[in-house]
Amino acid sequence: MVPKFRARERVRKVSGGEVAGILVAVFWAILVSFLAVALARLAQTLRATTKLVADVTDQAVPLLADASAAVRSAQTQIDRVDAIASDVQEVTSNASALSTTVASTFGGPLVKIAAFGYGVRRTLGDRKDDVPAKAPRRTVIVGRTVAAARRDKRKKG
Repeated sequence: MVPKFRARERVRKVSGGEVAGILVAVFWAILVSFLAVALARLAQTLRATTKLVADVTDQAVPLLADASAAVRSAQTQIDRVDAIASDVQEVTSNASALSTTVASTFGGPLVKIAAFGYGVRRTLGDRKDDVPAKAPRRTVIVGRTVAAARRDKRKKG
């Protein structure tokens, strides 16, 4: 005879350890899913970062080459300017020496000639027809102010 199936007899009770095992398994499944999503996003971020670094490298290499060429050109120009500045300094010192030489050579005699000419003019100008010299227009009196002298002049006039 075939045993009859009884639903109540076949139901088995779950112990506390089995429930804890199921909870741990569910927790691990959730943790593994979370880590899988995090790793997938991290992989996407790493791919994007790698692409960005490659693009920056592709653009930076020509820029660095251009910057290096500009620095070399600037150094060449600075060398030229330095040479020009040293030449200008040499010309300035030569001009200063020439100026000093000309001043010492011609300066003294020219001053003497000018003084002599002034003296001659003055002497010849003073001897005009033996005319007596004019009285000075203003007389300075010690102790009097200009305003007082003007007042006195107005009173006389």
